[in-house]
Amino acid sequence: MEHPENSEDYKGLQVNEGVVPLPSVNPYATFRRKKRTLTVDEYVAGIRSGNISILGQAVTLVESSLPSDQAIAQKVIEACLPYSGNSIRVGITGVPGAGKSTFIEALGTQLCKIGSHLAVLAIDPSSERSKGSILGDKTRMNELSTAANAFIRPSPSAGSLGGVARKTRETIVLCEAAGFDTILVETVGVGQSETAAHSMVDFFLLLQVTGTGDELQGIKRGIMEMADGIAINKCDGNNIERARAARVSFKNALALFPPTESGWKPYAETCSSIDNTGIDEVWKMITDYIAFTQKSGYFDYKRSQQAKYWMYETIHQSLLDSFYHNEEIEQLIPQYEQRILNNEISSFIAAHELLNKFNSLKVS
Repeated sequence: MEHPENSEDYKGLQVNEGVVPLPSVNPYATFRRKKRTLTVDEYVAGIRSGNISILGQAVTLVESSLPSDQAIAQKVIEACLPYSGNSIRVGITGVPGAGKSTFIEALGTQLCKIGSHLAVLAIDPSSERSKGSILGDKTRMNELSTAANAFIRPSPSAGSLGGVARKTRETIVLCEAAGFDTILVETVGVGQSETAAHSMVDFFLLLQVTGTGDELQGIKRGIMEMADGIAINKCDGNNIERARAARVSFKNALALFPPTESGWKPYAETCSSIDNTGIDEVWKMITDYIAFTQKSGYFDYKRSQQAKYWMYETIHQSLLDSFYHNEEIEQLIPQYEQRILNNEISSFIAAHELLNKFNSLKVS
């Protein structure tokens, strides 16, 4: 096709012919074959042999919301249960900015150097848009993530801290079956996740920094009552004296709390994740607690109570899922919402009628 711009009227301007468009699909692209789905026995064998790739795939199954994946995941967990329980489970919490990830890397690196097999499970906050992890803790633990005997798994909360916490506990079972002798569970440090993490660990460590301000005292009080020990991080540079003063303040505060059920008296240590000072003392506090509770029998008692707690939590979650995923209830809920907005019915009566309808469906 001849372009009018090439006529004599447009001297010095020339438009060339266009090129033939290339196909939209790259002819040189190589397509990956879909991975073969493993059987339950293959998952268990891979986990027991310490295969990190298969362990990661199994954790993905546990975190999946697909019924087919959950069916396989529960069978894998059940098969791994006899090989679990032989680890020290440590929960680590603290306000945002306390340096939890840096502390975990410092502690984890030291543990790996002395031969421990370490798994780090992070209950990570997630984006409301993408549902993916916001913090991406694995990317902030550069040295630890390359250690041969370390496994780091951040799990996005996806708006359901309880659900992820339950799956985190199931992941602990898989990690223990894979041979990991130390499990660190990191929480986001915003309240609800602390309670969930506390119910699945042996030792609950509160990481603190100086200068957090009185506005956080309410949060501190509730978490401090759950803590088995406190580590005051960032005790370095110009902050050393303030950290030592904070240690005395926390020691005095802990003395005012009622005696713990275990009989252990929580105390505070100072440390620096940057200078790697005080990390050994914090770990000694944890191992001393484990030895103390194992000797008294509280260690096994606490784990049995936690197992019972998670049985009830699973029942509650299953009931909620079956209610909200029932087809008839899903159709009725918008109708009742509209009736509430029109002031035709109260919220309480609407809830009771929906529950009665659900119970009648279950009976029939």
